[in-house]
Amino acid sequence: MATFTSSLPDDLLQQLAKKAKELKLPKNQLIEKALSIYLEQLDRAAYIKSYKRAGKDPDMIAMAEEGMADYFQQLQDLEDETE
Repeated sequence: MATFTSSLPDDLLQQLAKKAKELKLPKNQLIEKALSIYLEQLDRAAYIKSYKRAGKDPDMIAMAEEGMADYFQQLQDLEDETE
């Protein structure tokens, strides 16, 4: 594990110390968990943004609609085979 040194504003450091004491966790573990959650949220936000962008792209919509038509046909073929 690598070591990282940083400075924090006094008020944030006080909040960190208070919360770490309440949770009975070392401050570094609390920071690690908080940073991990924050980075996951950034990834999730980027993923959502890409879907929204794709939803406005006419080529992506056409591909999705074409794929849905093929999927629907496959379902119909499967249904015909079971009858």
